[in-house]
Amino acid sequence: MPNAVSDQVVWDCVTCGACVRECPVDIEHVDTIVDLRRNLVMAESRFPAEAGSMLRGIEGPTENPWAQPASARMDWADGLGVRVLQPGDEPPEFLFWVGCAGAFDERAREATRSIARLLTAAGADYAVLGPAERCTGDPARRMGHEYLFQMLAEQNVATLQEHRVTKIVASCAHCFNTLANEYPDYGGTFEVLHHTEVLSALLRDGRLSPRPGASVDSATLHDPCYLGRHNGRFDAPREVLGASAASTVEMPRSRERSFCCGAGGARMWMEEDEGTDRINETRFAEAAATGATTVGTACPYCLVMLDDASKSETSEVRVADVATLLAESVLDPAD
Repeated sequence: MPNAVSDQVVWDCVTCGACVRECPVDIEHVDTIVDLRRNLVMAESRFPAEAGSMLRGIEGPTENPWAQPASARMDWADGLGVRVLQPGDEPPEFLFWVGCAGAFDERAREATRSIARLLTAAGADYAVLGPAERCTGDPARRMGHEYLFQMLAEQNVATLQEHRVTKIVASCAHCFNTLANEYPDYGGTFEVLHHTEVLSALLRDGRLSPRPGASVDSATLHDPCYLGRHNGRFDAPREVLGASAASTVEMPRSRERSFCCGAGGARMWMEEDEGTDRINETRFAEAAATGATTVGTACPYCLVMLDDASKSETSEVRVADVATLLAESVLDPAD
């Protein structure tokens, strides 16, 4: 029955997994929806026009959704002295996978710089791929362009293996999910950590210590779907936020029942046309209702979406990655 499900229904999904979490008979709705998208994209070439530029950016020579040149991938690191792996170099303890958002989006770059500064302050042995890094292919796969995803996965795995990488730290929840759960199908078996897991470990080991009086007043955490519900990482972001805030408060919908920011499933690059309330604005309203002065995030997609909602509401509630909040709490502003 080709007309049983409209195109709009297929494209509205943010692949957040909430339906799977609540389903009493464990139906995997997201897999079915992505399969429907594959047919629309690869067989019928029918998909939202605004997502076309994202796919062209990934598929073209830039190999990223922002269509920025590879030479700009290290612009975020100006003045930080971050090591870029070269062929033949000894591999670091772990590779910092920056991600496209972390490299190219101005707001996400702040979090990327914070992570690098914290790792350096803790004496961690890390490096980045720099221009050799390309999109993991997550937006292409969620969009339904499976061939493009597989091509990128094979290229990235080959690059990582060439540099003898064994451990990866990712700042993007979507990159984290793809590297950890999907790249093993293409020979890429690595130990993959999220940046909040590394930072929380450094705090526990005493290699990072908040300065007295440097924390924000109050904060609430937004759980990224691809870090929390899809991968069960709930505690590390809260440990990092707790070290950066005088007090924390939970939103009613949190942890495994967190509400999506609206960017998953490649929706980051699609317009929201249905309904009167935008997903990111609904979620931001929940965060603001807690009375917290700061909303902590742990994914650049969530950061962008919730910050957009904050600005549209002309709210004074700040949205920031927990790594940025920790850096402000731990590091001297002059560093």
